[in-house]
Amino acid sequence: MRSELFNQAQENDLPGMSLQNPRMLRVVCDGEFYARKGAMVAYQGDIDFAHQGSGLGRFTKKMLTGEGLPLMRVFGKGTVFLARDAWEIHILDLEDESITVNGNNVLAFEAGLEWDIHRVRGMGIIAGGLFNTVFRGRGRVAVACHGTPVLLNADQMTFVDTKAAVAWSTSLTTSLRSTVKAGALIGRGSGEAFQLALEGRGFVLVQASEGGVRAMQQG
Repeated sequence: MRSELFNQAQENDLPGMSLQNPRMLRVVCDGEFYARKGAMVAYQGDIDFAHQGSGLGRFTKKMLTGEGLPLMRVFGKGTVFLARDAWEIHILDLEDESITVNGNNVLAFEAGLEWDIHRVRGMGIIAGGLFNTVFRGRGRVAVACHGTPVLLNADQMTFVDTKAAVAWSTSLTTSLRSTVKAGALIGRGSGEAFQLALEGRGFVLVQASEGGVRAMQQG
């Protein structure tokens, strides 16, 4: 049998967590890692999957905030392929540092990383709390973006739609900007009147969408 697929779509041979293609993550597992529930599209080898609880503190925060990070623990020895509705996937390498990620965009992360759900500084109840996931340590986090994202250097005051912000440096100071009078006229949102304001030295990753209907329904 002949097909261009046999030349273009064969799996790579990279170790650990890598991109199989722009919309599929390949993880060579010899131990464990964590992934978003429902993200597995294929696997080979002796692999098991189990629900991963958040722990009491994180569970309470999820109940109070609606933070959307349903996790499964993936363990064993083999290769796992992950995807999310054909969204673009990007890998972030943490080297003894931290990053804030929108829980809705987390696809997978290595087990050695510490993680917790934090309220974004400057966000009160009026903005729905805006709780996101903070990762710390050394390891890889794979994020799924709805559309091709842009990486902005926040070397000046930067404002981002709260649902379009995928990840940002924890060194940035966050606050809430209200544009009530123009709320129905700006941004991708359906009349949202608040934006995430970021100030300091760092970066913010912004996706080209609010995440799609299905993603917003899943939280």
